[in-house]
Amino acid sequence: MQVSDYQAWLKSFDEARGWDRVTPSQTFVHLIEELGEVARLVLHKEGYKDPDLPNLQEQLAEELADAATFLFKLAYQYDVDLESALAGNQRKCERRTDVAAGQAEMQRYLDIQARNAENMRGNEE
Repeated sequence: MQVSDYQAWLKSFDEARGWDRVTPSQTFVHLIEELGEVARLVLHKEGYKDPDLPNLQEQLAEELADAATFLFKLAYQYDVDLESALAGNQRKCERRTDVAAGQAEMQRYLDIQARNAENMRGNEE
């Protein structure tokens, strides 16, 4: 499925139900609500909360899709062609950081995370 096809389908789906009349600010609130549900599931996936939640992977996929839907809706409400916007973002990302710089940045991050974890363990003693 193409991004533009989904965006067009969603707009048509909403128009048929009258949901296209929801204000963009309310769409944004729904997006944030869905992202909160994603956040809760990420905490389970990473073990911060009990990772044995039933159907965790399926729930995460569903909530990510819900969040994406509201993002697509917000885009059509403001006449943003997400397919073009994503293509532009892809070009920007490629120009911004080459592979070697990205790998160095990731190593810096991992080193900091390891130090933070070590400091946390040191505080427990």
